[in-house]
Amino acid sequence: MIKKFLLTIFLITTIISANDKLKWYGFDEGLAKAKKENKFLLVDFYTDWCGWCKKMDSETYANKNIIKLLNKDFVLVKLNPEKHGTVNFDSNTYTNGQFAGAAGVTGYPATGFFEPSGQFIGIIPGYLDPTNFTDLLSKIVSKDYLNQQ
Repeated sequence: MIKKFLLTIFLITTIISANDKLKWYGFDEGLAKAKKENKFLLVDFYTDWCGWCKKMDSETYANKNIIKLLNKDFVLVKLNPEKHGTVNFDSNTYTNGQFAGAAGVTGYPATGFFEPSGQFIGIIPGYLDPTNFTDLLSKIVSKDYLNQQ
């Protein structure tokens, strides 16, 4: 009886803690998943040497409220333009660096957003603290960006 109780508690804890983490994909897999699940795609453009990228990982992406928002409405991609790799998008194949340039990335970190259909929304440059990032995610989900001229 106690074994069953402990096993149940363990399983519940495991399920709850899984929702407190972010799962990151490569671009091609993430885009396919976003389309399949009808979620927005968020692309975190980063580099290994970027201090602000590390701060965004440790503060913004670690924030429990942001984790909940991201897990609900987004599929997440981490893309390092300085690493070897390719991205297939819009019937073209790019290196990671070419794709970042084509998306308008000029510095790091930069956050890219795509519609669930795969249509590019835009790039937000720089570090975003949890408050500003939460506001931005809300605008993306509510499609407020469609009202911008």
